[in-house]
Amino acid sequence: MTIQQNDLFSSLFEHRDQRIDRLGNPLMELDAAIDWEAFRPLLDKARLKERKSSAGRKRWDVILMFKGLVLASLYNLSDEQLEFQIEDRPSY
Repeated sequence: MTIQQNDLFSSLFEHRDQRIDRLGNPLMELDAAIDWEAFRPLLDKARLKERKSSAGRKRWDVILMFKGLVLASLYNLSDEQLEFQIEDRPSY
């Protein structure tokens, strides 16, 4: 017989996420209001640069980077603060 133990922090974060959604998550509202994919052609064109080799990590998705810039602007976040928020909150 195995006993399933819930991770204390996982349950706390899950509860927090549910509470935020119930109160009205502004990030979810923003995501629902904006057609992010409409920006992809323009963003792809702006990022167009021939890679010299396939070494290194793959590029981040242009939409994800664009969302980050919009959020940083809305919430007045530095690059470090934005990185922390993205890592800390899945809703970002």
